[in-house]
Amino acid sequence: MSEFIKTLCPYCGVGCGLEVSPPAQQGKATHRDSQGNPIWRVRGDKAHPSSQGMVCVKGATIAESLDKNRLHYPMVRDSLDREFRRVSWDEAFDTIVNRLQTVRFTQGPEAICMYGSGQFQTEDYYTAQKLMKGCLGSNNFDANSRLCMSSAVAGYIQSFGSDGPPCCYEDLELTDCAFLIGTNTAECHPIVFNRLEKYHRKNRKVKMIVVDPRHTPTAEAADLHLAIRPGTDIDLLNGIAHLLMRWGHIDTMFIEDCTSNFSAYAEVIRHYPPEVVARQCGISIENLETAARYWGESQRVLSLWSMGVNQSSEGTAKVRTIINLHLMTGQIGKPGSGPFSLTGQPNAMGGREAGGLAHLLPGYRLVKNDQHRAEVEDVWKIKRGQISANPGLTAWDMITGLENGSVGLLWIAATNPAVSMPDLERTKKALLRSPFTIYQDAYYPTETAAYAHVLLPAAQWGEKTGVMTNSERTVTLCQAFRQPPREAKADWEIFAEVGRRLGFVKEFSFANSAEVYAEFTQLTRGRPCDMTGISHEQLKTQGPTQWPHPKDEGDKGDQGAKLLPHPPHLPHSKRLYTDLRFHTPDGRARFGAYYSKGLAEPPDPDYPFVLTNGRLYGHWHTQTRTGRIEKIRSMHPQPFIEIHPRDAAQLGISENQLVEVRSRRGQANFPAKVTKAIAPGTVFVPMHWGALWADNAEANALTHPESCPDSLQPELKACAVQLIPVAHKMVVKNYQLQSSQW
Repeated sequence: MSEFIKTLCPYCGVGCGLEVSPPAQQGKATHRDSQGNPIWRVRGDKAHPSSQGMVCVKGATIAESLDKNRLHYPMVRDSLDREFRRVSWDEAFDTIVNRLQTVRFTQGPEAICMYGSGQFQTEDYYTAQKLMKGCLGSNNFDANSRLCMSSAVAGYIQSFGSDGPPCCYEDLELTDCAFLIGTNTAECHPIVFNRLEKYHRKNRKVKMIVVDPRHTPTAEAADLHLAIRPGTDIDLLNGIAHLLMRWGHIDTMFIEDCTSNFSAYAEVIRHYPPEVVARQCGISIENLETAARYWGESQRVLSLWSMGVNQSSEGTAKVRTIINLHLMTGQIGKPGSGPFSLTGQPNAMGGREAGGLAHLLPGYRLVKNDQHRAEVEDVWKIKRGQISANPGLTAWDMITGLENGSVGLLWIAATNPAVSMPDLERTKKALLRSPFTIYQDAYYPTETAAYAHVLLPAAQWGEKTGVMTNSERTVTLCQAFRQPPREAKADWEIFAEVGRRLGFVKEFSFANSAEVYAEFTQLTRGRPCDMTGISHEQLKTQGPTQWPHPKDEGDKGDQGAKLLPHPPHLPHSKRLYTDLRFHTPDGRARFGAYYSKGLAEPPDPDYPFVLTNGRLYGHWHTQTRTGRIEKIRSMHPQPFIEIHPRDAAQLGISENQLVEVRSRRGQANFPAKVTKAIAPGTVFVPMHWGALWADNAEANALTHPESCPDSLQPELKACAVQLIPVAHKMVVKNYQLQSSQW
């Protein structure tokens, strides 16, 4: 029997399989962290189909964070100017339940909000949906996936009739042309990029196009790098479509048989000739034509995108315009092709499946749909009409609800909005106004803990068993391999206990997470994301599997489930839409016709630069975990601002000089990194440094909350700024945080 326990990396949406073994083994030295804690050994799982044994630095060092600055006990305080005091779980639960009931019966359930996370396991997500949307009657559950993947969700639904990436990682090694836009895959999804780059190097006829204002490590590997101006993505995509149409590189039969609304799209792209697009995007006509030729002459085109597309006031329109190129050339439903959104967080896909956004219900259902609500109410055995027909508050709506007093209770779990939300100073002021904030996390301190009335210690990776779904729809069982420290509990257990204490005992009578998952999968029956053939036991014995994976209706047990014989839209396949039928009422995919609107906040004489931001290879989000790992901190010792040499010379900025960056909302300071890797007129800063890790280096102090009208995802990737060189040095808090006594 192997000494290694199989699990999944809890960072990005690639979903790399890991194997973990205990730190102390007979005859072997025990590795310890700087605090003397033994470190579990981690390696890549060669049997995992998604990652094939590969692992990046984050996955390789993940175990070093397990015992760093953990929150061990529930803590409560009466007001934000008081000190926390340690309490029992009974007292913490009583405090929460009493406050929930008070708000519920005085302000109504619509005053109760929960803000969750793509770091949840599916069981955590699902239990929270049942508590909030079913039992409490509040659809005010949103997750940080709203800041991450909601534009991809909206784009897939509007174009195909359902969410769900139609591609798989195998397509990375089968494509003729990889079109990467709004993604620095090499740093943000490194194992996906490793597979693509290795294949690309071996097959020189395979083309790689990268669209990014920065010359990133991803762009370095490309055959063609299009450094377009921020906000001109739709111009570029429509310009490529214009040339494909002009040159006859379209699949007329597929368009006629399998799509709708092409005529409206054709009218739009008529207005995007090469000379106009090249000028608008800031690229050459030759490079534009090369991109169109690569796409048009390829038999199998795979597009990849991430936050650079999604985090936009035109996010849904951008996603659909990418999909349009696939539809007009018939590049979907076959190996090596299709529109592939790279999920940002480890279980953002599982959250979408479980209904983990304010407008969703489990099983890819919508709260506005009468039948969908009734189906969920019947499974949950609650009265009809208990689930509200109105979509709940989004993450930013919760902030404005705190401002206007309509939010009476905010429950935050497994995320750090005091760093990650847009317009950060406004966000912090709103959090200070919260009448009652519950904050549930594994670590202490974090920036958000300063705004909490109750702290709940959560179990994290390796301390609870549950399921996650990665970007290619592969479902993996993440097995616990150690006990939670002190009094920490799994997120789903906390939600379930609150539900029971509210009186919903039968609704939350789960004995373990396997029972939670079994109930959830029943709500996927017959849905596009059918997972009724998947269980904890099946995943444990047979390994990771992709959905759709329906269960034979005649099989009553979890083991040995047989697949249905390819029901409509639900073949157990690596790819979706292989039958070229879609989840729309007429079975046709829909073209979306969009003119480019550009940035919500374009540069002007007062704020002449466009600021963009993103991740670095080693760090993860707000450093809640990676900031506590010494190897990663040494890789990325401080934040910075990338500025083109021409712009630096005009402003008198030299390498490493501190630069004050101002927007209409706030300011931050960063040492300059003068580089030709950034386009003139554009600057870049990493997003990871909050107040715990550096003084005044918060990227989101500058960003604005303007969002896509369809996905309601904020345009975190671009805002207008001015740059001012300053003399004094930046203070980076690159120290080891003291161990928490809590």
